[in-house]
Amino acid sequence: MQEQEDQRESRKTKILISVIAFLLVIIVMITIFYIRSTHPRTQAKREATEIAKEYAHLETVDNFYWFTRKETYFSVTGKDDKGESLVVIIPKSGEKVTVLNQKDGVEEGHIRQIIETDYKEKDIQKISLGLYNDKPTWEVITKNDDGSLNYYLLSFEKAEEIMVIKNV
Repeated sequence: MQEQEDQRESRKTKILISVIAFLLVIIVMITIFYIRSTHPRTQAKREATEIAKEYAHLETVDNFYWFTRKETYFSVTGKDDKGESLVVIIPKSGEKVTVLNQKDGVEEGHIRQIIETDYKEKDIQKISLGLYNDKPTWEVITKNDDGSLNYYLLSFEKAEEIMVIKNV
């Protein structure tokens, strides 16, 4: 009788160890997938932040944006060593960095509000800042109930509509 109980306990222990090992494998796989999927963004943010600190003397970074239209841009917002809020737009090549004063344009929160009220969009997927036709531009991507996407390009200076592409 004691031998049967020992066998049951041994079987329970083996099952428990197997479940724990399986869960650990799943956790490790998810972690590896997450790290690999976020690596390009993390790398781009780090490099853009370094360039923004060099060109605009940013001391703090508030936001990072990855903008892709005709070309790819990385943008960083933050405060410089004088406490001024700046926007630094960096082409993927790293050349021709654009530095703007945030007070000369519309902030992300205002863009979000415009999209929600003027365009009646509720499901905002992404907001990014870059250059479109050499002008600072906000890009907003929204999702419809049917899963299709809408793209809005609004000017940085006055949030004027540049282009709208719906139901893609």
